[in-house]
Amino acid sequence: MTASKVAVFGAGSWGTAFSLVLADAGNDVTMWARREELAATINALHENPDYLPGIPLPGAVTATHDLDETLDGTDLIVLAVPSQTLRENLTAWAPRLPKDATYVSLMKGVELGTLDRMSEVIAEVTGAGPEQIAVVTGPNLAKEIALREPAAAVVACADDAVAQRLQERIHSPSFRPYSSSDVVGCELGGAYKNVVAIAVGMAVGMGFGDNTTASLITRGLAETARLAMKLGANPITLMGLAGLGDLVATCNSPLSRNRTFGEKLGRGATVDEIVATSTQVAEGAKSSHSLRELAERHDVDVPLAVVVDEVIKGNMSVRDVMDSLLSRDTKRETD
Repeated sequence: MTASKVAVFGAGSWGTAFSLVLADAGNDVTMWARREELAATINALHENPDYLPGIPLPGAVTATHDLDETLDGTDLIVLAVPSQTLRENLTAWAPRLPKDATYVSLMKGVELGTLDRMSEVIAEVTGAGPEQIAVVTGPNLAKEIALREPAAAVVACADDAVAQRLQERIHSPSFRPYSSSDVVGCELGGAYKNVVAIAVGMAVGMGFGDNTTASLITRGLAETARLAMKLGANPITLMGLAGLGDLVATCNSPLSRNRTFGEKLGRGATVDEIVATSTQVAEGAKSSHSLRELAERHDVDVPLAVVVDEVIKGNMSVRDVMDSLLSRDTKRETD
């Protein structure tokens, strides 16, 4: 991993913010944008007006819609596209991706249908081994990262040496990465917190206060841990940045698109109305179904994922959510 150039696929808010982190860490970054006109605008203004307006990008960050230009001279590929589009995009790019590339997933979701985590999708489409696939996750709200507010994250790879090399590659003055080998725990923590944030947002939208939101966050963490541990994750991961840290940031911040999505539901908006007026994807709206299915496959109880999925499908009203959760049979907290 000697090259200093990094290819970032995705010019949304997180792809753009992470490109800034990479540049601050000493890398030259080429950011692939789905829309050619957005790439041209980013290069002309040295900012991304569609997603992070008013925040200047370093000179080491450029944008393009050209695949060959994006990949030229790089061995490190960062993926920041919406999780449900990853397989389609990677399949189109695969013939031109370097065989020895290291992939870094910034995506937080579980694929509908296959129930694959993003690292599994990358492996299936590209043929990359586990030592070539890493995940970066944590309490990383894009706007705050782009403003260079102090933040920390986890870099997870099955190969500890690769995780540590990536850790050095993305360590900037305002962004502190920790390394891990628990890819499963990091990915499930990142995906599940979006679902919990929608539930918290619904509670806030209905006018409930801190007791309610704290209860939802805590029980959401319990659900996350149950499922992740069943799939082989280290429970300590869920207590750290990739679990509790990301959950707290996403559930408590008005910058969170998933919490905002839930708040709008709580105030009476429909899913279609919210989608029609938003330019950004609330990953939890789709991951709620895939995580529910994944949990059912492994016989894990996930009441929050179930009620969020039912609301998204239109099978349950937001007003019914709290009644459904509170009327469940009582049990020991640790069961």
